[in-house]
Amino acid sequence: MNVVDQTYSGMRLLYFLTILLGFILTSCSLKKELRSGEWRGVITIQNKELPFNFEVATDSASRKIIYLKNAGERLLLDEMSMEDDSLKINLHIFDATLKAKLLNDRLEGFFIKNYEKGYRLPFKANFGDSFRFVVNDNNKHSDFTGKYATTFVHDRDTTHAVGIFKQQGNHVEGTFLTPTGDYRYLEGNVINDTLHLSTFDGNHAYLFTAVKLGNNTLRGEYWSGKSWYEMWTGVKDDHAALPDAESLTKLKAGYEKITFSFPGVNGDTIHSTDAKYKNKILILQLFGTWCPNCMDETKFLAPWYKQHKNNGIEIVGLAYEQKNDFAYASERVKKMKQKLGVDYDFAIAGTSDKNNASKSLPMLDGVQAFPTTIFIGKDGKVKKIHTGFSGPGTGIYYDQFIQQFNETVNELTK
Repeated sequence: MNVVDQTYSGMRLLYFLTILLGFILTSCSLKKELRSGEWRGVITIQNKELPFNFEVATDSASRKIIYLKNAGERLLLDEMSMEDDSLKINLHIFDATLKAKLLNDRLEGFFIKNYEKGYRLPFKANFGDSFRFVVNDNNKHSDFTGKYATTFVHDRDTTHAVGIFKQQGNHVEGTFLTPTGDYRYLEGNVINDTLHLSTFDGNHAYLFTAVKLGNNTLRGEYWSGKSWYEMWTGVKDDHAALPDAESLTKLKAGYEKITFSFPGVNGDTIHSTDAKYKNKILILQLFGTWCPNCMDETKFLAPWYKQHKNNGIEIVGLAYEQKNDFAYASERVKKMKQKLGVDYDFAIAGTSDKNNASKSLPMLDGVQAFPTTIFIGKDGKVKKIHTGFSGPGTGIYYDQFIQQFNETVNELTK
């Protein structure tokens, strides 16, 4: 090869290396990362925008994590993956995900319930936005603070509830308590004298509005997920109350005990008559991993059991899951156990359909709510059945539940 050819070949190699280096540097610069800080997400339900807030942070292992933020709650999401510009976020213990394209400081994609065929709702988010419905302002607004006797109407069915709201400026936090559970942490704003509240816990997306009429009366609407819609009204009432949660579910006449035999999550069989539970107080938790109220109760029961399990007390969680598939159900329960640090026993009892759940425990007059908590004495007889759950989003009502729970157990230990 002559000098000219060598020079030409060298120039070609240098040119190729320059192009390759530029491609590598460009590829690295184009690699996107979810920015740490405040984000505002929006899920579109029934042609309406449901806003929620989340924070992106970094854990001690330098991994990206997310906190869903609803009023006083910060719900940790620590399972996410990025492939090119596509982000997948697993939503806590629930069989649901957020899948979105990362477009600089925006996300565009879908909220997906994996267990429900075709359940995809449009989702988007913007980095740097921390407001809920509107940026805070100093204008005067109608004050929705208070306790309300509330009625929800769906077709011909009505549900009586108690609404509790606390407002500062145009920012509002609160919830609704119903006979079968609460709507957890609701947060929002008053805009042009209309109350707007929302929550997104990873599995349920709720949106509420209300206007104040005369005589401290509210008229509102409620949207949930793809299709559920209800009208609701509220009347301010400091004495508003629900039926006694321990009067709603009963044993059928002629029964004193609950007997069961269900597969445990590891394929063994859990019997009500197992030696492990003999001569002990036994608490049955009827629940599902898809149920946010059940998640709240499990977060209470898990540390409570660790503190009291050496006092002759056992808990068995009877899981009613979304699919009639043992492998699927056991996987969901195992994930919940790991995420929430639960030590007590679990069995797969059936599906989330309340009619089928009722058939699994025929000595009950019916399963009306998840969760339902059944207290069994050392003699094996049912002493009390508590329907529903008032979680930490209800404030003082949650404190009252804990007090009543402990009083029940203390009475049974005498």
